[in-house]
Amino acid sequence: MYSNIKTKLTLTRFGSSLKARAVRGSLWLGAGSVAEQTTRFARNLILARILAPSAFGTMAIVLSVTSLLTAFTEVGVREALIQNPRGRERRYVEAAWWMAFGRALATYCALFLAAPWVARFYGNLELSLLLRVALVGLLLEGAISARAYAALKDMRFSKWAAILNGGGITGIVITVILSFLIRDVWALVLGSCAESAARCLLSYAICPFFPSLTLNREAFKDLLSFSRKLFGMSALYLVFLRADIFVLAKMYSSTQLGLYTMAVFLVQVPCGFLIGLMSQVLMPTLAEIQSDKERMNRIVLHLTTLIGFLGMPVLVFLFFYGRPLLTLVYGQAYAADAFSLAVAGAIALISLINVQLTTLFYASGHPNLHRRCVAVMALTTVLLIFPSAKWLGPVGGQVSALIAMTVGFLLQAERAYRVTGFKVTRYITILLRSAALSIPVMTVWLLTRLLLPATGMVASLGFGLLGCFSGYAVAAWLLLWRQGSADDQPAVRSYFHGVMSENADV
Repeated sequence: MYSNIKTKLTLTRFGSSLKARAVRGSLWLGAGSVAEQTTRFARNLILARILAPSAFGTMAIVLSVTSLLTAFTEVGVREALIQNPRGRERRYVEAAWWMAFGRALATYCALFLAAPWVARFYGNLELSLLLRVALVGLLLEGAISARAYAALKDMRFSKWAAILNGGGITGIVITVILSFLIRDVWALVLGSCAESAARCLLSYAICPFFPSLTLNREAFKDLLSFSRKLFGMSALYLVFLRADIFVLAKMYSSTQLGLYTMAVFLVQVPCGFLIGLMSQVLMPTLAEIQSDKERMNRIVLHLTTLIGFLGMPVLVFLFFYGRPLLTLVYGQAYAADAFSLAVAGAIALISLINVQLTTLFYASGHPNLHRRCVAVMALTTVLLIFPSAKWLGPVGGQVSALIAMTVGFLLQAERAYRVTGFKVTRYITILLRSAALSIPVMTVWLLTRLLLPATGMVASLGFGLLGCFSGYAVAAWLLLWRQGSADDQPAVRSYFHGVMSENADV
């Protein structure tokens, strides 16, 4: 009996410690990411009024080409180090650094040679030099101190936030300054390199590290065994993520591509922030409890419910109020791509739900299951992107991506049941409740259209936000105050209860 009590107390302390580290990590990463994304949003407001849309279109091509080749050589160094139980040892940290830098150097050389061909393909000779300069940022990212990855494994998120978000904010400020001086796409390219340089310097200042010239083969092979399961995944994901840019850049002008890109970025930037925040906290958290499948499932279900309740009203808001929102943020010219914004919002919502299943696979040591999902998404996108873009215009790029993301998510949900026993049917309840929370947004839009048809842009957005907040008020009632049986309680209310208790899951 004494032994059982002691074991229970030990597990309780472990759960409390894990909870505390996860919560503190969320606060650090959240604060840093909010600061960076707020700065990035302000940058876009400024640049949209200084640079021509064609500059954003050209930069989208540069980022897509560099990202695609980078993805083909992605080896998942950070994930391999975090998932490995011996990832804190120096020999593993050194092996991770050599893997990351070697991969960056090889990628730089390959794309440096391919740059002129890419420029001729798109009929823009300036792309050659732009690509070669932008690649410097890739080298700097590959040279980041591997001790920073070890800090992330130890859930010392304050250090990682200072490196990641501090470097991002520094690069954003430099980009704005350069835009006033240069006023073309070079301001974006040089600013991107400055962002990578800032992260690299901060990583060594915060997490000092100097790799030895000898490589521990055992540690290298151990990390590589995990990385093999990731091989090709990033490339496939980039095909899905950037296929629209590659195809639209060939079919439409750089100005049209710039308008489309900025509209989509309005959703992708905050979505990327949330995905990064969740994955960075969830990966080490789930890795700590990877043997407890039921506990992992509860965490995924809780977070999915929260995302659905918060995200669905925003999605409906983007659908009905996309035009005034783009006009207010960027200017009248960008309002033409309001439908692209709405479809991008749907993709973002599914992505936020899907990333939890992805992290669950990674933490369980089965990243290859996610690779199958990404392969299906990439294939679906390749098959649909050209006819969609031809028949629907630029918005076809987002429509094809939405179909591919939906197919991939359903496949991944089925895989999750095989790994941890996660019941896919639970998503139906979450979807129905989340959809119900969007009714106030649609009601407000309909009433203003019937009763106040001459409503101004700012007032219209205000009414839309009022509808969102009404939906959130209902969500708060469902999550925090609604009484019912334990089986009928919404999952997130139980989650909030757990966060405040000693036996919280997270």
